[in-house]
Amino acid sequence: MSPLELLNLFAAMTLLALIPSTSVALVVSRASTKGFANGAAVTAGIVLGDLVFIMLALLGLSALAEAMGELFLILRYLAGGYLILWGIQLLRSKPATPHRPAGAPLVNLSTSFIAGLMLTLGDVKAILFYASLFPAFIDVTTLSAVDISWIIFISLIAVGGIKLGYAYGAQKITSLSCGSTKTHFIQRATGGVMITAGGYLIMKA
Repeated sequence: MSPLELLNLFAAMTLLALIPSTSVALVVSRASTKGFANGAAVTAGIVLGDLVFIMLALLGLSALAEAMGELFLILRYLAGGYLILWGIQLLRSKPATPHRPAGAPLVNLSTSFIAGLMLTLGDVKAILFYASLFPAFIDVTTLSAVDISWIIFISLIAVGGIKLGYAYGAQKITSLSCGSTKTHFIQRATGGVMITAGGYLIMKA
């Protein structure tokens, strides 16, 4: 792959990662209610799911993904239900206090990571998306191991970097508003987004 092809691919993936979506909503929700570490854990799960789809697309296995439709359908229902329950919990919870523990419990981080991974793997159409994205920028039939390594690196930087940016911004906004009525508003708004995102994920299954 030429430097220009790599640059174009990076720009495309960065722009796509910036577009508000259910994954962005999940990152913002976890970061604003549980702190940046949990937003980063969600990001890690999303990136891992994306990397799975990217490898499937590069290896020409989109047909395999379609054949495994029932498995992905189950994952989508689980992810949608999880988001809805999460949203209800946010709507019913009290505003966060300004004094939060410095560290995030491992169970919270694991839950955040799994949520991000499930949300991503629940969208089997992502494989078809990547299968159509890459041919627009690169010739997938001539890729070398080095080229694939560059694509993975670009994905980590573009997708992971943008999602971490969302997590950091959400955590900073929540920190500034802690102890005020804005905190409760943020939690209720985020809960509404989660319920909507979960319902949408289930409805489009």
